Amino acid sequence: MALDVLSTVRQALPRLSSSEARVAEAIISDPTIVVDLTITDLAQRCGTSLSTVARFCQTLGYTGYREFRMEVASALSREAAERDRFGLADSDISPDDSGAEVIAKIAFHEVLAIEQTAQGLDVAVLDQVVDAISAAGHVDVYGFGASGLTAQDLQQKLARIGISAFCSVDVHLALVSAALRGTGDVAIGISHSGLTSETIHALSTARDAGATTVALTNSAESPITEVADIVLTTQARESTYRMGAMSSRIAQLAVVDFLFVRVAQGRHDQVADPLRRTFEVTAKHRVNGRRRRD
Repeated sequence: MALDVLSTVRQALPRLSSSEARVAEAIISDPTIVVDLTITDLAQRCGTSLSTVARFCQTLGYTGYREFRMEVASALSREAAERDRFGLADSDISPDDSGAEVIAKIAFHEVLAIEQTAQGLDVAVLDQVVDAISAAGHVDVYGFGASGLTAQDLQQKLARIGISAFCSVDVHLALVSAALRGTGDVAIGISHSGLTSETIHALSTARDAGATTVALTNSAESPITEVADIVLTTQARESTYRMGAMSSRIAQLAVVDFLFVRVAQGRHDQVADPLRRTFEVTAKHRVNGRRRRD
């Protein structure tokens, strides 16, 4: 499916010239300026030329500023409708927001991240990853920081249905495992920015060893995609109080769920027994639901 125009602007940042990037950053900071300003006014606002703004629009795949402006207006209208659904006048958290307002705004950003990720995801590419995982002799998953939580979740899910999978937040252990990968193995690197050097190094090492490599990132133009055979993208925005660190994780976890369910579907007859056995072996570590009162 087609990406939201504002997601397209964010993803294009790494490949834009410095003058085009100024235009993109101004729009990301306040998308309403596109609706409010003419191309001349926008160029002046960004300290650049009319030709730069026009080239920026064409780089994103639009015929010119007029078409780009219409798409931004449409995107802002859809987002306004979403804010209305959550009862929000705006979506940024401010220091004097009430608890209820904070909850509503975080919920808005997280729902938006999941919806836009689902809309922008290429199902054929997703299934390409599913096929690679299903046929793999072993799967490595790399992720550090907040993305490490997503990596661990994917590894745990795959392991529970009998797929040999490894994940470590220790960089040295991740690199050792990556170096031992080979043809028929799959290595998945997860990085919201696509700039995490440790994840890129591990994925590159696995690729050099012969593994099929997959990147899960929010930026299709980021460095991690250069060492990936297959790229999956999320759609999550950063906002006040680093909400991107939350919505990015939610979007990543949604893609993990998409992958896991599709893999489990393909291995339907083989999934029930591993799930039963792993449930039973951990059941003894669960307390009874009914607690005795002293």
